Amino acid sequence: MGWLLFFKALHIIGFVSWFAGLFYLVRLFVYQVEAFDRDEPERSVLTRQYAVMERRLYRIITNPAMILTWAAGLSMIAWHGTEWLAHNGWLHVKLVLVVLLTAYHLSCKRFIRQLEAGERPLSSFGFRLYNEVPTFFLIAIVMLAVFRHHLNPGIFLSALVLLAAAVWYFARKGAAKAKNHK
Repeated sequence: MGWLLFFKALHIIGFVSWFAGLFYLVRLFVYQVEAFDRDEPERSVLTRQYAVMERRLYRIITNPAMILTWAAGLSMIAWHGTEWLAHNGWLHVKLVLVVLLTAYHLSCKRFIRQLEAGERPLSSFGFRLYNEVPTFFLIAIVMLAVFRHHLNPGIFLSALVLLAAAVWYFARKGAAKAKNHK
């Protein structure tokens, strides 16, 4: 039981750090896209600084946290065994969500490269919405892990849809507020 608790602790440390990195990284994308609209020399100074911050955050915090999350999670699965894995469908859904979250993580690397090249792959509003995507992963993954077999899929999906509508509304409101402050 000691090793299982150790892996669980590492898994929690990893995913908290991973999500923190993803949330902050995409917020930096918002700021960098908005910096493109500034006059020189402010534009160059800000975009260069955001690019450095994004690269460091991605490489030094977010990537290691993702690796730790995966390694500790797979270690817990190995500790429980394949028969346990086969009988826990909630974990299959969780693994699919973590694979999708990993794809999101990798898409951030693509955005870093595009922004460094001076491209605007999304508007600041688009990045504000994109910044909320991990929120849905976080909610779904934690709910699956905590409630496992006791989660009502209909209520759960309805709650996620309502949350998505609220996120869209507040992101839109935040974008309008930022636009008015220019």
